[in-house]
Amino acid sequence: MKIYLNGKIIPKEKALVSVFDHGFLYGDGIYETLIVYNGHIFKIDEHVKRFFQSAKMTGFKISLTKQQIEAALYKTLKANNLKEAYVRIQITRGYGDIGLDPALCPKPTVVIIPKEFHGHPEEYYQKGVHVAVVNIRRNHPMALNPKIKATNFLNNILAKIESLKKKAYEAIMLTIDGYVAEGTICNIFIVKNRTLITPPTNIGILEGVTRELIIKLAKEKGIKVIEQAFKKDMLYKADECFLSSTTMEIMPVTKVDNKRIGKGVPGEMTRGLLNSFREKYVRPWYRILESVE
Repeated sequence: MKIYLNGKIIPKEKALVSVFDHGFLYGDGIYETLIVYNGHIFKIDEHVKRFFQSAKMTGFKISLTKQQIEAALYKTLKANNLKEAYVRIQITRGYGDIGLDPALCPKPTVVIIPKEFHGHPEEYYQKGVHVAVVNIRRNHPMALNPKIKATNFLNNILAKIESLKKKAYEAIMLTIDGYVAEGTICNIFIVKNRTLITPPTNIGILEGVTRELIIKLAKEKGIKVIEQAFKKDMLYKADECFLSSTTMEIMPVTKVDNKRIGKGVPGEMTRGLLNSFREKYVRPWYRILESVE
């Protein structure tokens, strides 16, 4: 594997940063994860836009332009000869003396890490996954704005540890007020009485790129969509449930806290949205390849 580090493509064994990098010392950094279909980075504009939004909100000075970041992402993929992958771009505050003052770091560290990825096991989509509502709460938005994709993931890691102890695929975190927020790396949707419901972003969740695509797609299909806060009791009583993220796309959930959701199999609306998502957003990139062949 070859890594992009501060403008250079180098072997992963040589992709090293200082122990004085503030990303290592304090988790002071931002990132984006992007998926690659047939050599094409999916929704790159939206992800890079959000990356710059995170940078602005955290005071990062990015010397690269949007076009240069996109070129660096593709350069890294090409260096690794990857067409099916996910790629993570990260910027930390950079090397500096110990202390919280960002001025201690004259230059940020820029890293791009690619990894071959062919999607999650199809069995997950056919049978659904189990999730657990955990005790670890989602950071309050006044403590850390969820619009910032920060590399400091301790909150999510603790939630993940708790879910693993419960042998669950993913953790579902609640807000401080007890409303369903999101997973450690994903948004969440439920279906009740043929209505698609998802928590509103103003309760303190990430404005997921895939989340927005699903809402738009559902409305195009004539499905009623409500962004509404709800508590875990409503989650337990849902007819259907699914998670969404860049790498998951639409992941069916069939059990929450060992309670069966609906009939215990991926629901009709979930399956329909997943098929439509893949047909509209994923499949076209492979049709391009087929037409060339």
